[in-house]
Amino acid sequence: MLFQFLKYLQPTHYFQLYKTDGTSVFPMIEKLPQEIIVKLEPETRFISIKAKEYDLSWQALQKGYIGNAETYSSFDKIPIVDEYRFLRKYFHPVWVLYVLMLRIFSFKNPFRELSAWKKSSDVVRSDYLNKPISYDDWVTFESELISKNPLVSIIIPTLNRYEYLKDVLEDLEKQEHQNFEVIIVDQSNPFREDFYNNFNLKIQLVQQTERALWLARNHAIEISKGEYILLFDDDSRAAPDWISNHLKCLNFFKADISSGVSISTVGAEVPQNYSFFRISDQIDTGNVLLKKQIFREIGLFDRQFEKQRMGDGEYGLRAYLNGYKNISNPFADRIHLKVGTGGLREMGSWDAFRPKKLFAPRPIPSVLYLYRKYYGSKRSLLAILKTVPQSIIPYRYKKNKKMLVLGLFISLFLFPFVVLQVFISWRLASKKLREGAMIDRL
Repeated sequence: MLFQFLKYLQPTHYFQLYKTDGTSVFPMIEKLPQEIIVKLEPETRFISIKAKEYDLSWQALQKGYIGNAETYSSFDKIPIVDEYRFLRKYFHPVWVLYVLMLRIFSFKNPFRELSAWKKSSDVVRSDYLNKPISYDDWVTFESELISKNPLVSIIIPTLNRYEYLKDVLEDLEKQEHQNFEVIIVDQSNPFREDFYNNFNLKIQLVQQTERALWLARNHAIEISKGEYILLFDDDSRAAPDWISNHLKCLNFFKADISSGVSISTVGAEVPQNYSFFRISDQIDTGNVLLKKQIFREIGLFDRQFEKQRMGDGEYGLRAYLNGYKNISNPFADRIHLKVGTGGLREMGSWDAFRPKKLFAPRPIPSVLYLYRKYYGSKRSLLAILKTVPQSIIPYRYKKNKKMLVLGLFISLFLFPFVVLQVFISWRLASKKLREGAMIDRL
């Protein structure tokens, strides 16, 4: 990673890793077009020239640069004071203090750390996301891909949500792009086959008796007829141009994956960091279009995540490492209702970090399986340190900073129990790692 201190705050971020070809995702500044460079904000307070360059590279990626500029394949070490300056520029002061304390408690020279932290206090936090890079040609772009009218296979696993699935299918009936099939893997009990007679859609129905999300998606991909796979949830709503905007994105950016955005309230605005096109750092299997060729080349979903969490996160990381271009697409949005019944809540763990029982693993073992497999034990421990204390607070308060601080103090009080939960999760993740990935080929 271009700034080493990011490992404390983003220890398991996709972009922490080099791709299999040895390159990173961060563009070399001298290779960027001038029209992009003028939209970046140079930081004069850095004492290192490399820090100034890396800062601009970070900005370019975060602000939405999507292009073919050569990327870094290695990064030079920069002064500690510039590391702190970078953190102060882009992260909340609480997180900067967190990094300082973490480094002091990990036996770094406390005088050196405190001095660098103090010297960096002249940096003003940036509002860089208020001025993202725009792609004005998008509005008038005539998609050759859409004009070819490709067959899209929409895949929807469902479990005891007929009430909400009705709205999903009615939304699909209204789509502008009409050449699609809907593959529904129904795991409901009781199973209502007659329910599907009410829709004017090409539905391929599969009744699956085993409640297994990744088995359902993998099987649906295997029997799909289209060369474009669109993954969707059974408690979502989509506008008529939803499919079209996914296809248009692939064509416009010459991309392999279009990652749509999700909002949970009707009429809500798309979150700021998802409100513009950028290289995506995730895959959400409730709203993503992928070329089917990707599954042929790197396999299907890993069933080690069955009845647990982060199977889509692992697939997104696998795709990133293999060099597939994944675009965060603000125009292919969906409303994710996150209803309280059915779906993953009935077949396994809905929340990756908040177990319902005192002696249950925290986080869910599949999370540590993912972290340890790709990032190693040290980064996994950093991720635990950052995420587990926050998980003490209920999910609905996860964006409340005061409640997160309270969670930190509560976790100190519950320290023995939390350590036991993490130990259980670590041990179960070790078992998964010994077993190895369960990835079938298409």
